[in-house]
Amino acid sequence: MSYGGKRVSPSKWPLMNDLSDAVGFFVGFLRCIKQGTITLDSSLEKIVWTVSWDNLAYIDSRKTALSDGRDFSKGIDPAALAKLKINKSQLSTQSQAFPDFVFRVKQEDGALTCGSLLESKDSASESISSFNSTLPSGTKSFHDIEQLNKIVVRIASAKDWPLSEHPDYRTFQRRCFYLIRTCRGKPKAKISLVDGSFFETLPKDHLISQMFLNILTQHRNEKKLVIPENIYEDMKSVFTQMTDQAIIASTQRIEKASIKPRLRIMAEVEPEGNPHSKHYPEIVEKTINLILPRRLTSPDLLVEISQEVPDLKSTTIKHKRNGEYTVFQYQADHT
Repeated sequence: MSYGGKRVSPSKWPLMNDLSDAVGFFVGFLRCIKQGTITLDSSLEKIVWTVSWDNLAYIDSRKTALSDGRDFSKGIDPAALAKLKINKSQLSTQSQAFPDFVFRVKQEDGALTCGSLLESKDSASESISSFNSTLPSGTKSFHDIEQLNKIVVRIASAKDWPLSEHPDYRTFQRRCFYLIRTCRGKPKAKISLVDGSFFETLPKDHLISQMFLNILTQHRNEKKLVIPENIYEDMKSVFTQMTDQAIIASTQRIEKASIKPRLRIMAEVEPEGNPHSKHYPEIVEKTINLILPRRLTSPDLLVEISQEVPDLKSTTIKHKRNGEYTVFQYQADHT
C-alpha cells in the first residue's frame, strides 16, 4: 500500500484488519502536510486523493476527479466491467451516495480485510454538517450499502476485482470512518479522522424505531389523539419492528397519487457527539487528529506512528455515552 507517496507494508500496523486503512491514511496525511503538498485548507477530496489514490476502490466524485486529471477508470479490468454490467461512463460521473470513499480490500490467510468506508464532513462553523445519506455507525457491510445504492458496490467491485469475487465480499463488516473538518478556512480549523462508533451510541435499529415512537407520542400529546392504551401499546410494538432503513428510504407508490413520496432519514450531531465541540477541549485548534476507540488501540501504536511522523502526541477523551477514545494528535503549525 502507498500513503502519501510512501509504501507501507500491511503487517506494519497493529490490528491491521480493522485499523490499517485509517492509520495508513493518517500517517500519509501528516507526511503530505509536512511536505507541503496539502494544507489544512485543502479540499477534503484533494486530501484523500493526494494521500490514498492508489488505495481507493471507490470515490463518489469521479467527475470532479477526472477534471482534476485523475481517471478513476484507469486500471480496471474490462472483464470486470462486463461481468458487473458497468457502463464506462458511470466511472466518470457523480453518484451522490454514501460513502464518499471506499478503500480497497486486502486478503490475509484467505480472509478479506481492510476495505474501510470513509465519509467526509466539511463545515465552516464549529458544528458538524448533518448526515444526509445513512445513519453513522462503527461498521457497515456492502450488503447494507447495496440496499440504498447499488452503483457504489458495483464500482468498488470492479476496482477490487478479482478479490470482489470472494464469497464474503458483500457481507463482511467494514470499519466506517469520518473525515471531519470544522471552522474551514479559519485559524481555529480542526481536522479529525473519527471512528464511526463515536457517533453510534445506540444501535441503528433502536434509533430508527425510537424515532417513530417519538413521532407517535408527540402526535398523541400535541394533537390530543384519543388512542386507547391497549391500542397505543400495540402501535408501539409495531413501530419497534420498523427498522429497515432501505425500506423506509425507498420511493413509495400510492394508489391514485401522481407523486411518489419517499422518506429521507437525516441526522444532526449532538454537542457531545462532536469531537470538535467544547465537550472535548483536548482537541485543540490547528490540529489533525485520529480518534479511535481506546479498546482498539495499544500503547505501542503511538510509538509505531511516531516512528513514521515525529511530533505526535496522544491523549484520552471520555465520550459522555460511549466510553474512552484515544486521540493521536498532530499540531499543524509545527510545519
